[in-house]
Amino acid sequence: MGVAGSGKSTVALALARRYGHVFLDADDFHSAEAKSLMSRGFALTDAQRVPWVERLAYELRKRADNGDSTVLAFSGLRAAHRQRLRDSGVPIRFVHLQATPSVIAARLAARSDHFMPVHMLGSQLDALQSPCVEPDVIVIDVDISPAQVLERVISSLARP
Repeated sequence: MGVAGSGKSTVALALARRYGHVFLDADDFHSAEAKSLMSRGFALTDAQRVPWVERLAYELRKRADNGDSTVLAFSGLRAAHRQRLRDSGVPIRFVHLQATPSVIAARLAARSDHFMPVHMLGSQLDALQSPCVEPDVIVIDVDISPAQVLERVISSLARP
């Protein structure tokens, strides 16, 4: 979890591949309307995010019921959204990927294949409700290479 540009998709995909788990990117569950709004520079409201979070919770539950372990790249900016995923009944741990705003902005500026424009970073940082006090959240600083981040994530997840 983390703001756009924190490396969620990169790290989640690598983690899923490492363990043979299913990889899901929460961006794929946004409606076309939501993606259009964000690509035009409009932040989604909490009400606009609710159906998206519900789709994610449903998909995680469905995958778990089929015996699949899943790694989800998910912003998780709002505490209520994280709680909704917990309430799905699926065993879950969150990994919060964080970096300085300047590092994130540079990453966003360097990519061209995503609907989230760089100037939306401020709204994401404003929307982020810190998960640091939540017991099932691991915080990883990502001012390092993706390979190093992956190793830190794996090491942290191995701890109870």
